[in-house]
Amino acid sequence: MLINELSKRTGVAIPTLRYYENFGLFKGVSDETVTTNNYKDYDESIVEKIEMIKGAKEGGFTLSEIKKLLDSWYDKNLSNEKKTQVVLNKISEIDCKIQELKKVKKLLTECIVTIEKGGC
Repeated sequence: MLINELSKRTGVAIPTLRYYENFGLFKGVSDETVTTNNYKDYDESIVEKIEMIKGAKEGGFTLSEIKKLLDSWYDKNLSNEKKTQVVLNKISEIDCKIQELKKVKKLLTECIVTIEKGGC
């Protein structure tokens, strides 16, 4: 499929798909016999990768982390235990961020109370 179809199927904008491809998250295949355009073909496995990318981004993974994960995942270099550990590590990071955000929320709430009392 061409990038237009890939975009429609995954809900990811074409410029974003190109960015991901340039970043090395996946690779389309050019038809070497065609010299009049630079069209690339993307197979079904790319759809799965993009869904993984979307999920990982929503989970707070950076593109660099996603690239490492995809490289290992599809090269079969990562055991199931190591895959699980990568995800658990990210969950731990997210839990820390949640605690930090709760502290910030508490400070902001206290600030509102101080403002309402005329303290600022």
